Amino acid sequence: MDYSLLKTVHVSCVVITFVLFSGRGVLMLQDSPLLKGRFLRIAPHVIDTLLLGSAIWMALISRQYPFAEDWLTAKVLGLVAYICAGMIALSPRRGRRARVTAWIFALLVFAYIVSVALTRSPLPFVSR
Repeated sequence: MDYSLLKTVHVSCVVITFVLFSGRGVLMLQDSPLLKGRFLRIAPHVIDTLLLGSAIWMALISRQYPFAEDWLTAKVLGLVAYICAGMIALSPRRGRRARVTAWIFALLVFAYIVSVALTRSPLPFVSR
C-alpha cells in the first residue's frame, strides 16, 4: 500500500476514534442505555485495531520506530495513558466523578498525541 494512502487511513481512523470516544463519553454523562448497544461495543475495537495496524505499518515503511525516535516514543506512552484513562472513563463500575475526570484527561492526552504527531516533537507545546 502507498504510504500516503496508508496515512489517510490512519488519520481517518484517528478522527473516527475521537468521534466515537467523545460520543461515548457524552452518553456516559447522560447514563444512556445506548452505550450497551452492539455498535458501540464493537465499532471502537475495529477502528482502533485499524488505527494501530496502520501505525505499525507506517513505522515499518518509514523505518521510524518508537524508542529510536523520541516523538514516536512520546506517542506510544501517550497511547498507553489514553487507553488507561479511557478504560476508567467508560467503566460502569467506577464512580461518576472518576469517570468524568478520566474522560477529560483522556481527551487531553488525545490532543497531546495529535500535537506530537503534527509537530514530531515530544514537547509540542513548548516553543523551540
